[in-house]
Parts: sequence; C-alpha cells; structure tokens
Amino acid sequence: MTCVPILTAPTAAGKTALALRLARQFGLEVVAADAFTVYRGLDIGTAKPTPAERAQVPHHLLDVADVTEDYDVARYVREAETAIKAVLARGRLPLVVGGTGFYLSALLRGLPLTPPADPCLRAEVEADLAARGLDALLAEVQAARPAEAARLERNPRRVVRALEVYRRTGKFPGEFGYSPPAFRTRVFAFTRPWPELEARTAARVDAMLAQGWPQEAAWLAAQVSPEQTPRPTAWQALGYREALAVHAGTLAPEEAARRITLATRQYAKRQLTWTRTQLDAAPLAADEVAGTLAAFLADSTAP
Repeated sequence: MTCVPILTAPTAAGKTALALRLARQFGLEVVAADAFTVYRGLDIGTAKPTPAERAQVPHHLLDVADVTEDYDVARYVREAETAIKAVLARGRLPLVVGGTGFYLSALLRGLPLTPPADPCLRAEVEADLAARGLDALLAEVQAARPAEAARLERNPRRVVRALEVYRRTGKFPGEFGYSPPAFRTRVFAFTRPWPELEARTAARVDAMLAQGWPQEAAWLAAQVSPEQTPRPTAWQALGYREALAVHAGTLAPEEAARRITLATRQYAKRQLTWTRTQLDAAPLAADEVAGTLAAFLADSTAP
C-alpha cells in the first residue's frame, strides 16, 4: 500500500512555499488539510495559495464549501480520501499539506466511531452555551475529563458536540474508538526558531491587513453573522473579528495586528503541541525536513 506523505508546520512557518517547491520537483498534487481554506471567499485571512501558485501545482480541497456551511472533520476525511484515491489512480503521488491537527489526526487514525448527532439534545446544549457561556460548559468537561477539556481548545462547536455525546452516553467522542484509516501515512513536521516564527507571523499579519483582509471580513459578515450561537465555523478562523472591527472603524489597524499576531502565536504553540502529542512527530528544522521529505519523495516516485 502506498504511504501518503503529510507535511505540517505551525502557521506562518512556510508550508506552502516548501510544498510548492517539492510538488514541482516531484510532480505531486497537493491535498490541503486546513479547516478554513475549504471556504470559498476566505482567501486573504486564511493565507490560501494564490491563483498563480495553484496554477503551478494541482491543489485539492480548496474552495469546496460555502461560508454558510459548517464544514466538519467527517466531511474532510471523506473528501480527502476521495482526492487521494483519485491522485493515486492517475499514477501520481499526493502530498497532504496543512496545520489543522484534528483533520490530520483523523487521516492518520481514522474517524471516531461516535454516535450520530441528537438534534434535540444538541439544541439543549447550544441553549446552555448561550445562557451560561463557554467557560461554564468547559468546566463541566474539565470536571469529568481534564484531558478532554484541553483537547477541545475552547472551540465552541466541538464543546457543544462533546457535551451532547457525554450527556447522552457518559463518554466523550474520542472514547468510542476509530474506524480504520484508508491509507498508510508518514508525517513530516517542521518549525522555525521561535523569534523567526514570531517575526514571520507579524509580517504576514501586517501584509494581510494591507491586502484587504478587513474588506474580506466585511464580506463574510454579509454572508453569515458572527453573532450566531454557536459561532459559525467560518467565524472561528483567527483574526476575522479583528479585521471586521478595522473595517467598521472600531479598532485601529495597529491594534488589530497586535491582537491577531498574539492569537496566532498562541495557536502556533498549540499546533506544535498537537504535532508532538497527537501526530507523534518531532518537528525538525525547515531545511532538515525538506531534505528528509525530498529523499522520501525521490524513493516513492522512482520508476
């Protein structure tokens, strides 16, 4: 069975540039693993590969959902597996590229065998969230399973789902086991020295705000309200609320950049922790992982 390579790194580390270079060199097709580049219209704030970059290398799972949809991990795995099978059927090798740990874990281990949603109970938990707030619901999870509370990463949608399942079954979603993964995979992870990653993050945020991120956030708000409870999936992307405030004139661009950069740094730390603990991969230096992955690809694509 073909072993599918996965390239992951924290936000702003340079995944796209490295993936493009290797894809051109070895004739690969990129399968994205990002929770927000799936959305049509979210281009600047997600640092989605540009049309010029996408013209160089075939990309999959970009722009596959409307921002009004709640795109989830089950749909991602179904569509990613379909894309991977199609690439392999063409005699080419896919390279999975992204930093959404939950998506990558599902490709590696398979999907949790969690019971289907109960709409009535979910509505009750959502009402509880609206009335009591996220911290109260997380405290309930913390009291039952501290590790589960940390894994949910303060994501309201995942907290609602976890409590819906727990209140019905006494178990959390991850405690039901997993379906067999469709492919063997190997993770190649890299990072950069922390001061360098911080500088790259700050520079990227400044550039994105200058390129029209506030206008993109205003467009998103016109499609789906950020005030819905639980917050729509598209509005869980980092920085869009601050970018919207810049557009509205209620937040200075400099302050927005500071807040987004701080949140992105915090997210990068969580990504690195997830890579080590959930993907069982020790992030290497960028040059080192480039060489290791290139050697793997050369062997995998050899006649």
